[in-house]
Amino acid sequence: MSGTAAVVWDDALAAYDFGPGHPLAPIRVQLAMHLVRELGLLDGDNVSVILPDVIDDALLATVHHPEYIAAVLRSSLDPAVTEVHRGLGTEDVPTFAGMHEASRAVCGATLAATRAVFEGRALHAVNLAGGLHHAMPGAAAGFCIYNDIAISIQWLLDQGVERVAYVDVDVHHGDGVQAAFWDDPRVLTVSVHESGRALFPGTGFPGEVGGPGAIGFAANIALPPGTGDEGWLRAFHGVVPELVENFRPQFLVTQQGCDTHADDPLAHLTLSVDGQRASYQALHELAHRVTDGRWIATGGGGYSWIDVVPRAWSHLVGEVVGAPIAPETPLPQTWRTYVAERLHVPTPALMTDGGEPTVRLWERGYDPSDPIDAAVLRTREAVFPWHGLVADPYHGF
Repeated sequence: MSGTAAVVWDDALAAYDFGPGHPLAPIRVQLAMHLVRELGLLDGDNVSVILPDVIDDALLATVHHPEYIAAVLRSSLDPAVTEVHRGLGTEDVPTFAGMHEASRAVCGATLAATRAVFEGRALHAVNLAGGLHHAMPGAAAGFCIYNDIAISIQWLLDQGVERVAYVDVDVHHGDGVQAAFWDDPRVLTVSVHESGRALFPGTGFPGEVGGPGAIGFAANIALPPGTGDEGWLRAFHGVVPELVENFRPQFLVTQQGCDTHADDPLAHLTLSVDGQRASYQALHELAHRVTDGRWIATGGGGYSWIDVVPRAWSHLVGEVVGAPIAPETPLPQTWRTYVAERLHVPTPALMTDGGEPTVRLWERGYDPSDPIDAAVLRTREAVFPWHGLVADPYHGF
């Protein structure tokens, strides 16, 4: 699969910074972009590196309440001003000078990726600095101030796009995007995540299927802690392709948080970089099947800054630009030296964790006593009938 690709970056995006000790440190995206360059992924004739769009507050207001935007601006001008009831000044979202502008810039970066695909300048586009999927219309949450994804999806709808599919593979439920389009049947939101019984934000259960005007247009696969590559891929393939293909979207928007990895300190799934790479391949293939390739990807969570985020997102960019990275590829010595000199820590040697995940397809039957199969079945039973799809065609083995 090939096509033109856009990668959005500006060093100024590192201004989205909650300060020392916060998990969402800009160094993780900076290291990822550094590795992307060292691997030569930006050198192809089909690849363009584009700057974020400069956007105004009116665009933020297409998703966020004006009074919330005003509150962010107050805290941005004076970080001593906190409004905890709006999520500003919490442990997750501490206030900092310039937070309004920094978060708006992230939104502009995702919009630049979205416009590049919408206008036909790129078939695929990615903004690794984006993916702030927890921000609500009237509140910050989960390290997220403004919801760049929801703003870009709303922009597509405002241009006359009729159907957008959103697939979120972050370990945390994509609650903010789901909330933004809860009652809008033009947007199908699908989130594959660790169960809210074990993890923030405590939502994303199969029974969350959309509002009265859009029942069945929110789908949630809540996986048990400890789910690894093969279980995760089985769950993904048991719901996402069939549901998205049936929806017939014109654009595919994805959130690619890599905090599903076994080494991530904030969650409890156990994927490898190899399993994550397989998920990127699956989404890439899905885009070519259902949207003629129109795919907008963002970053998201990921808190193993050195061992996981740079490798995982380099694999993602490799898929986006049509130059997949072979798992056995050594990490460039230049990148490893850069990390050693800047952070004084060792780095992985290869672009693989040594795994070779396989997919056990749902179509071959299921085991209702298996926790992962049970999670898949609950989601299918909750959502599939609303789309005229068969939830349980096999009744066991």
